[in-house]
Amino acid sequence: MPLQTRALSSTDFFRKVPADIAADIHTVIQLLKSVYRAKSYIVGGAVRDYLLGRCSMDFDIECYDITREDFEKAMGELGAEGVGRSFFVYKYHHLDIALPRFEKKVAKGHRGFEVSLATDAREASKRRDFTVNALMYDPERGEILDHWGGLQDLDDRLLRAVDRNSFVEDSLRVLRAMQFTARFGFRVEEESCRLCRTISLDDLPKERIFSEFEKMFRSDYPHYGLYYLFALGIARQLFGIDVERISFVKLAKELATKRESFLESLLPYYFPYIFSSSLGIDANEMLEKIGAPGVYFKTIANVPRLPETIDCAFVAGVAKKEGIESYVGNYHPRVRALAERLDIWEHPFDGGVTPTALMAEGYEGKALGEELERRRVERIGGLNEDCTES
Repeated sequence: MPLQTRALSSTDFFRKVPADIAADIHTVIQLLKSVYRAKSYIVGGAVRDYLLGRCSMDFDIECYDITREDFEKAMGELGAEGVGRSFFVYKYHHLDIALPRFEKKVAKGHRGFEVSLATDAREASKRRDFTVNALMYDPERGEILDHWGGLQDLDDRLLRAVDRNSFVEDSLRVLRAMQFTARFGFRVEEESCRLCRTISLDDLPKERIFSEFEKMFRSDYPHYGLYYLFALGIARQLFGIDVERISFVKLAKELATKRESFLESLLPYYFPYIFSSSLGIDANEMLEKIGAPGVYFKTIANVPRLPETIDCAFVAGVAKKEGIESYVGNYHPRVRALAERLDIWEHPFDGGVTPTALMAEGYEGKALGEELERRRVERIGGLNEDCTES
């Protein structure tokens, strides 16, 4: 595919870049150009995000026409820290600065790559996963360089593998495809879908699996992620499950229509809660397989699932210790409505009795706690007589 370019002035590009990051980019580019006569490009996610109208904190600079020795000297002058020296990558504040490279799989695992320096931009960009992530921006000339059709794919909201041979060498790319669709509302090109289904995920450590899942959990289009969780064979590999069409449609609709009701404080927990509840999956097992941290187990696995009939007694029972605002099932409009009616959105259900009142009646110690719980349960059981659906 011949090189395509698109004009983009540096003024327009940097207008959307945080001031401190823009200053760091200019510092790096100026040093490399004036002292070492090197050429610098901004590559990857920052270019994609600019074209999508999104604010990015993911800035990578790739440096050309410079020896490895001079590059390391320049990084020392900047005070940049080597975070992946075998991959020629340095960290400078929020920036990743690297030499162009290509990678070859030589051993099992996500670290099992042999890395060599690339000689030109097209060769270096070939190692990228998807065409929309292989775009490069030349701030000096004020243009975007596109070696693989990424600009058209971005317009078409399409994920397409750059190179079939290099793509299959990194199994994490299957999970990246899933989370990209959920974050951006993209679809995966059919050939790339088939490619993903041939890749085993067995070599991925759980922390890397969870990192990609969490991005999907926080996404704007979780139903897209759900679709590709199954379409790319991820659910079958990790959880040993497939899903019938009717169940999938119901689950996808739940995620799509309820997304606007998700609270920011609980945002990453709604997807796994709805997913495990709707499909009858053991939440503990699911979370264990993706390497989720303990807070996920506390928030999702040890709380009640929504029943077919949501009544006042159920909502009050959930709120015995804390308000419904902290309950991951609060996205459901019926739960929210009843919580507000009972005034337990922010406050726990008090049961109409306090420890002080029971102490005045002579209760103490263990008997006090048992009587408090008994009266709360008794009151909750009688709530539906006075709290009917309007």
